Amino acid sequence: MFLDDLYHMLDPVAFTLGPLTVRWYGIAYLLGFICAGIVMYRTARRWKLGLTVDDVFSIVIGVVFGIIIGARLFYVVFYIWGAGLSLSSPLEIFATWEGGMSFHGGLVGAVIGGSLVCRHYGISVASVCDLGVIGAPLGLFFGRCANFVNGELWGKETDLPWGVMFETGGNVYRHPSQLYEAILEGLVIFAVLYALSRRVPARPQGTFMGWFLTLYGVFRFLVEFVRVPDEQLGYLLGPITMGQLLSLPLVLLGVVVLVVAHRLARPQVGYVERG
Repeated sequence: MFLDDLYHMLDPVAFTLGPLTVRWYGIAYLLGFICAGIVMYRTARRWKLGLTVDDVFSIVIGVVFGIIIGARLFYVVFYIWGAGLSLSSPLEIFATWEGGMSFHGGLVGAVIGGSLVCRHYGISVASVCDLGVIGAPLGLFFGRCANFVNGELWGKETDLPWGVMFETGGNVYRHPSQLYEAILEGLVIFAVLYALSRRVPARPQGTFMGWFLTLYGVFRFLVEFVRVPDEQLGYLLGPITMGQLLSLPLVLLGVVVLVVAHRLARPQVGYVERG
């Protein structure tokens, strides 16, 4: 099995420099933020929004902090406290190095962090949200690939030819659900949004955010059927998992954003000059 052989050839540690250990997961985050920033800047130039490199850099920094804080807080609230568990110390809330990050919380944090920077510099929040979600799927792609390398978030048992036997998943072959998500949530969503972004003048504000929320919610909901839920939570309502419960509101919100955006049918107004 090609994927099984590939997985067992990979090491979660990319390299070490003395006492410093660099893991592929950290590299994935870094690559995701860099690629998202490049896509934002190039798309903004094509849309003639007037964003500078410094503007994009400031926005990305705000988004980074928002993602880290939001992803960790959501994980603690929904996946630890939601399972009736408790933390050994309040400081454990900030222990991101121990793992446990929620995409849904990262999305909320990214919007809040990016919006604060936009408000500070007088930049259109709606335009930046559209720009950000075009590049965001690349970060999801790298992140899910890192999940595969780490041998975490694997899927249910399967006899399909591309099944993988993960070290922590028992002596059975499993769906490489991390790669399913990397392709659907990463490459497919990026391809769709990037193709839409080529239209000039750009589509109404909110179009890209709406499609991103809708597509991510649908893909995540579907993949959850072949992904093993978090051990401490299990299934919540029949075959429904916490990931699916958190994805349904994204689909609904995405549809609402698309409907409102196209009813208003206003062209992308873009960058708001500083007062």
